[in-house]
Amino acid sequence: MNLAHYVGALNLLGDESRLRLCVLLRERELAVTDLVRVTGISQSRVSTHLARLREGGFVRDRREGQHAFYELCLEALPAAARGVLDEAAAGDDATLQADQRRLRELDAERRGALPEAFVGEMERHYSPGRTWQSFAAGLAGLLRLGDVLDVGSGDGAAASALVPYCRSLTCVDASARMVDAARERLARRPHVRALVADAQALPFEACTFDVVVLFHTLTYAEHPAKVLAECARVLRPGGRAVLLSLDKHAQQALTARYGERHAGFSPRSLRALLTRAGLAVAACEVACREARKPHFQVVLAIADKPDTDSPESHR
Repeated sequence: MNLAHYVGALNLLGDESRLRLCVLLRERELAVTDLVRVTGISQSRVSTHLARLREGGFVRDRREGQHAFYELCLEALPAAARGVLDEAAAGDDATLQADQRRLRELDAERRGALPEAFVGEMERHYSPGRTWQSFAAGLAGLLRLGDVLDVGSGDGAAASALVPYCRSLTCVDASARMVDAARERLARRPHVRALVADAQALPFEACTFDVVVLFHTLTYAEHPAKVLAECARVLRPGGRAVLLSLDKHAQQALTARYGERHAGFSPRSLRALLTRAGLAVAACEVACREARKPHFQVVLAIADKPDTDSPESHR
């Protein structure tokens, strides 16, 4: 080998990104997409660097469908270049160590194990099938509900998740179109009915239901206190109301487009409304915060109708 060959080889390793790629390819073949994920370097830059390394005889490539795979031609490198790579791989450089850690995590994903970065922060990361929707479906399987009333049911989307666990399910909404959609969605369920009704004057006798759900209904009601009073009236003693509502916010210009009348309810104000309706609040707090701006928060409230036969009701 002449002097120019040595200089060319060392020049190729004189770029940080190319050195990182060579260290990763030193042990095994990797796809371009793998190198992009592990290093965080853009695909165009990774491809450019790999092209230069291939021209210099450092790497060889092969194609498999849409994917390109590369491996290091370690046996063809000058001894000086091999020495640089050996020393870099055995050293304690933070960047190279981070690359190796991310490569191990990528391998773990493909083996079906969770990456190390997930530990303690699983709710922030995606893995196949582990979605909030599947989590909610799993939780619903724990339910054993009696006669359920869904106030402001819309097209029955939420009701469809609850219906397998109810003795009976009644959906009410002020919109006839929504009720028609709910009937169509739940048509195969014989223990379901959907009615057009005003939540402020429910067409049911007192003490008819074991559970009342109000999922994002209260902010659309003209008189929220009347809605909660009606819900309390139709609940059986010992029955439960479960409510979801936007927390108090300053984005009414945005939510008004969806028909919202009230700019959310803080946990404190919601607790007061439920208490005034004669319900005993078991829990009332912010349950989640949206990742997207303006970061709406959702309040979950759970309240029970006092059981007239319980010792507490006679105190």
